[in-house]
Amino acid sequence: MITKDGYKIIISFGLMFVLLLTISFCSQSSVLQIVSILMFLLFVFSLFFFRNPNRVIVLNENQILSPADGTVIKIALVEESEFFKEKVMLVSVFMSVFNAHINRIPISGKVTYLKYKKGKFLAAFADAASEINEQSIIGIESGDKKVLYKQIAGLIARRVIYRLKVRQDVNQGDLFGMIKFGSRLDILMPASAKVKVKLKEKVKGGLSIIGEFK
Repeated sequence: MITKDGYKIIISFGLMFVLLLTISFCSQSSVLQIVSILMFLLFVFSLFFFRNPNRVIVLNENQILSPADGTVIKIALVEESEFFKEKVMLVSVFMSVFNAHINRIPISGKVTYLKYKKGKFLAAFADAASEINEQSIIGIESGDKKVLYKQIAGLIARRVIYRLKVRQDVNQGDLFGMIKFGSRLDILMPASAKVKVKLKEKVKGGLSIIGEFK
């Protein structure tokens, strides 16, 4: 399956490829033929990038699922001043351009915090990216369970997409948006939560367990 957020880009690359190929054959231009081949490669890559893998989600109210595919690049105890307003556990997942970039809800509950923050576009794996890059900040609560996560734009990724509203009920594993072209997702959970991943571990959105509530 292909996520609908990629339709415009995929169709644009496809039409440009057909147009360039037609012109190159009519003009017998070797340069245009090379350009049309490059455009075809971009079209194929866009199909790969905007893929939406089928996932069978196993619901568990005590587990925090990974919101994204990628590699764990940071695990740390940090101070969070907007939602938890205390020290929390942070797990950062870096998404390369080769990962599926759709994002999923980590726990079932209600969206109680939602903020979009403009910022810079540092490389997503840099520590400073978590604070100063363009990002969305989303908090979900379910009883006494809370999770905050951030979609963080990177050096190449310059657009975060999220389809959520405050007070919206959400289900664990549901799709809610994506980040286009290489990025990072930070998951913040209570300090008492047990982290279930290790540094450099590969995770899958909706399948891998990032943490577990105590």
